[in-house]
Amino acid sequence: MRSLPTGPVEDSSSALFPVGRRGPYPGRTTPVGGLRMAQVYSHAPVLLEDVTELLAHVPTGVVIDGTLGGGGHAAALLSRREDLVVLGLDRDEQATAAASVALERFGSRVVVRHARFASMADVLSASRRAGAIDASLEVVGVLLDLGVSSHQLDTSARGFSYRNEGPLDMRMGTDVGPTAAEFLADVDETTLASLLAENGERRFARSIARSILDAAPTSTAALATAVERAVPAAARRHGHVASRTFQALRIAVNEELEELAGGLAAARELLAVGGRLVVISYHSGEDSLVKATLRDAATGGCLCPPQLPCVCGATPSFRLVSRGAHKASSEEIERNPRARSARLRVAERLFVEDS
Repeated sequence: MRSLPTGPVEDSSSALFPVGRRGPYPGRTTPVGGLRMAQVYSHAPVLLEDVTELLAHVPTGVVIDGTLGGGGHAAALLSRREDLVVLGLDRDEQATAAASVALERFGSRVVVRHARFASMADVLSASRRAGAIDASLEVVGVLLDLGVSSHQLDTSARGFSYRNEGPLDMRMGTDVGPTAAEFLADVDETTLASLLAENGERRFARSIARSILDAAPTSTAALATAVERAVPAAARRHGHVASRTFQALRIAVNEELEELAGGLAAARELLAVGGRLVVISYHSGEDSLVKATLRDAATGGCLCPPQLPCVCGATPSFRLVSRGAHKASSEEIERNPRARSARLRVAERLFVEDS
């Protein structure tokens, strides 16, 4: 399921947003660090106008922003549609703290929860039971802006970047699971080499794995050095020699593809008729999974040859709103270079199958 990235590894999922009104966030997640944390999340969201336009035409109801970040996409959508409620999820507690402050001005129309997006069905049910979301409102949109955020990349203590020396952590949520250093302490050479090969380091995967395990790195600098030792200078491609190793470890530590598969399945189950699933991916492993999932939904799992009419009885439950992946414009990429590897795909619910 993992494959080469469609762009530089350190492109982010940029669900980031200039902060809004100051003040506490009543009735939902309590900000940690308040204004200081909100100010950290100050980056323009990728494909903001495209996402807002795609979700502006859904029926009245609940939009689940599964990768809330600093709340940029959510704020734009709430500003455009006063009849929508946003349930914002993020596994990074620093993101939910910042978004709680940034989105406070929307009052009861936004509910922020610290959670993984694969658990969106459970979080939605709990929010309805608690009275935070009207139980009569259907889910009319799900947005997933995947990858690592600018804040995570730029904060040395998070350990995501080979550009910034820090502890080898890489967890998107700092409160659960093993760090990258702990993952490397437990993994064997064959498994690590396979992981690296699946992420593009096919030629030197075994030597990189051996060098890493010999070094037992606990910092980003030590990991980068271990990779550099394993790859001859003459064989190094454009870009940093350790970029794909960092990506491979980040994906493994955060179980990103497993999380994505669970989130896509949950979104397909939750969306009401006319609801839309919007996904922005940043490397080809993610995009391939999204593409296959949406194709399956839009064909009903049809196994007939594509050049022939369907005779297997498959019934599509979604339609593709656009063919292929939408990319950022050259103007947006110039304003925000981290948008260059973004790939947006969207599908709309046609009908809900009988259970």
